[in-house]
Amino acid sequence: MSTMDNLKNAFAGESQANRKYLAFAKKADEEGLQQVAKLFRAAAEAETVHAHNHLRVMGGIKSTKENIQEAIGGETHEFTKMYPQMIEEAKKEGNKQALQSFEIASKVEKIHADLYQKALNNLGKNEAVDYYVCQVCGNTVEKAAPDKCPICGASKSMFTRIS
Repeated sequence: MSTMDNLKNAFAGESQANRKYLAFAKKADEEGLQQVAKLFRAAAEAETVHAHNHLRVMGGIKSTKENIQEAIGGETHEFTKMYPQMIEEAKKEGNKQALQSFEIASKVEKIHADLYQKALNNLGKNEAVDYYVCQVCGNTVEKAAPDKCPICGASKSMFTRIS
């Protein structure tokens, strides 16, 4: 295995650890274990530092225009190829929870690709736009949170404004 392969694997592992530890922190908070939650968040932040370092060394961070173009490609792959295959497999296996998770993610990835395309089209104009993310399904919207999420039906209160 080459050093580049090792960097890619390390980046993937550190990225997954970050997300996992944030999920663990959320659960610890729900259980009233704030100190453990704080430790999970600290470790998650450290894993982010490691992941960013690995990505930088791999040459994976380019100009913002190139980064947006890569993001469009990644999101498009997810909703056109990756998730449709996963959805079919979940249907075959009768795994309804996985099916729902994949279907929701696929819909949101399409929205992300569209938002990135809009950002690419407006690159350099620096127009202020607020984004809101549904904490139930990840739906991402511009300007204002809807009264009801069009993807999962969650109420407006479940949307978080992103700074």
